[in-house]
Amino acid sequence: MSPQSDDKRQAAREVIDILHEISTLLNTNLDRTELSLCVSLIENGVNPDALATVIKDLRREGEATSRAPPHESPE
Repeated sequence: MSPQSDDKRQAAREVIDILHEISTLLNTNLDRTELSLCVSLIENGVNPDALATVIKDLRREGEATSRAPPHESPE
């Protein structure tokens, strides 16, 4: 790999580290991988507000599913 490529990777890592620190302070519960995916989606044109809404909705659905009693199978 070229030194320039290594520099870009290091810079990207530093950006994600900073975003993760901010994310932790804001209690978003997003890990570095999830943050990287969000950044990539936004860089590719996804609306940040829409992405935030989807993440919140998915979390709500996940919480509701985990609180629901298990389904009984018919015998």
